[in-house]
Amino acid sequence: MSKLKIELQNRLKESMKAKDNSTRDNIRSITSAIKQVEVDTRKELTDVDILKIITKMVKQREDAICQFIDGDRKDLAEKEQKEVDFLKQYLPKQLEDKELETAISEIISQSKVTDIKEMGKVMGVATQSLGSTADGKRISQMVRKLLSK
Repeated sequence: MSKLKIELQNRLKESMKAKDNSTRDNIRSITSAIKQVEVDTRKELTDVDILKIITKMVKQREDAICQFIDGDRKDLAEKEQKEVDFLKQYLPKQLEDKELETAISEIISQSKVTDIKEMGKVMGVATQSLGSTADGKRISQMVRKLLSK
């Protein structure tokens, strides 16, 4: 069993003992998503797989926040934001813009790409190596910025 899965189970037990319903519900939503994928794929997930699920959950909630704000439902947007904050504590620290720019600059120089038309080569390597430390959208924006200079 993965370390992250064990950590989630232990935290669920603690939250139930402490009667912390918010934490309990958030952890249950994560474990439910994990179980769903495990049943669908018929395999036990690794920590990397679980991080991908949590990242997806964060993106879904961020999209919901935008929709709630557009619909003038600030109460629901705040609830979703609390869930996002909770989920992010399980994700690795995100790279700062300068760190991201440096990492992508290195990837561009190593792959000898000079034209934005070859952005796909850089994106493949960058997404693979930077993985969960930077969002794909941020990586894409930085690659565009650096290749269009």
